[in-house]
Amino acid sequence: MEQAFTNIIEAIGEDPQREGLKDTPERAAKALKFLTHGYYQDLDSVINGALFNSDCDSMVVVNDIELYSLCEHHMLPFTGRCHIGYIPNGKVLGLSKLARIVDMFARRLQIQEKLTHEIAHAIMDVTGAKGVGVVMSASHLCMRMRGVEKQNSEMKTSCMLGSFLKCKDTRFEFLQLIKE
Repeated sequence: MEQAFTNIIEAIGEDPQREGLKDTPERAAKALKFLTHGYYQDLDSVINGALFNSDCDSMVVVNDIELYSLCEHHMLPFTGRCHIGYIPNGKVLGLSKLARIVDMFARRLQIQEKLTHEIAHAIMDVTGAKGVGVVMSASHLCMRMRGVEKQNSEMKTSCMLGSFLKCKDTRFEFLQLIKE
């Protein structure tokens, strides 16, 4: 990967041996490996046994989980917030695991639509919940730094499964709770 970054530096007309760039290929490779470490994770290792029996059948909501990802089209960052809700069906997930699931999928080359869908389905699959809702809003540098250069644009996506999809009142409750 370091050689690839050296080649990129040369291709844009810079000297990779210039003082400020000497260690850049190594740093860039290390950064990209970190930003894409989701490829080296799987759902079982992220959950790590933190699925607990519970009589809770009320909606569980976690707001404003920060996310950082790279768009798969330009490899430019997009950043935002993810809101997750689910209705347990005998099992609850350790609180931090929701954020870890977001990170696992976000730390891959990604599009926001797919990311939202992957998170919702992973939570549904792991917990067997009665329903899951995921709403995400993010700003994409591929929209801000290049192309149309729209500085205030924000993309919103949602995925509703089970009772969140089938029951208007459940969906409404979730959407109201993430607004607060």
